[in-house]
Amino acid sequence: MKQQKKLWMMAAILFIICGACVITCCGSKDDSPAVSPTDDSSQFVTLTDVVPDAILEIRYYGTYNFVGQRIDGYEEPTALLTKQAALALKTVSDDVMAQGYRLKIYDAYRPQKGVDHFVRWAQDLADTKMKPYFYPDLDKSVLFEQEYIYERSGHTRGSTIDLTLFDMATEKELDMGGTFDWFGPESHPDFCGNPDTGEYTGDNSKSPAEPKRSITAEQFEHRMILRRAMLAHGFKPLDTEWWHFTLRDEPFPDTYFTFPVKKLGQ
Repeated sequence: MKQQKKLWMMAAILFIICGACVITCCGSKDDSPAVSPTDDSSQFVTLTDVVPDAILEIRYYGTYNFVGQRIDGYEEPTALLTKQAALALKTVSDDVMAQGYRLKIYDAYRPQKGVDHFVRWAQDLADTKMKPYFYPDLDKSVLFEQEYIYERSGHTRGSTIDLTLFDMATEKELDMGGTFDWFGPESHPDFCGNPDTGEYTGDNSKSPAEPKRSITAEQFEHRMILRRAMLAHGFKPLDTEWWHFTLRDEPFPDTYFTFPVKKLGQ
């Protein structure tokens, strides 16, 4: 009996250890200790109610995006954010307005079903109709490996924003040296410069064998204008996308929301 009891105890310990390994090995890139999905939108606002000067071009509501069709969960061409993120973005807007610019929003809160749509698209290797516009230098099979597509997104937590600057003098977007959602090193904030100092360095080739690739000093400075304003008002950047920022003290770091993108209160 003692031997049998000992065997049962060993089996139980192994079960716990193996279970922990499964949880660890099958987790997503996100490092949060727990994932809590919810359709509660009570802590969100329609962005333009708080930042009325923002211009909206919600790419995932239309067809000009890397998928080439409207993304699941985008029911209206509007932008939603947590109340805290929207209030912080209002201070960014006031800052850049004083410099002669307006914020132009490409994406804000993204429901989980939108992320799931990206994953299904990335798994369909035959669908490459938007390749010339967003990832001409990449084989679609590497999008997961090179971390362009994830199973979860910070956007789904409600305090992440994708945006650019609109020049009120020229009535055009500032030239950032690359389009939103371009899959490549040209989208990195440090492409041809040091984003921490704002210093432009020019050629970004890593070796003499690589072709010369660069953006202009003016394009780099445009990226820095946006970056400086966002960082000054509580947002943190992403090191692979010049347009992507998350509220540093986001209120729901472990919650992934599921309600659709449409004006709240409908």
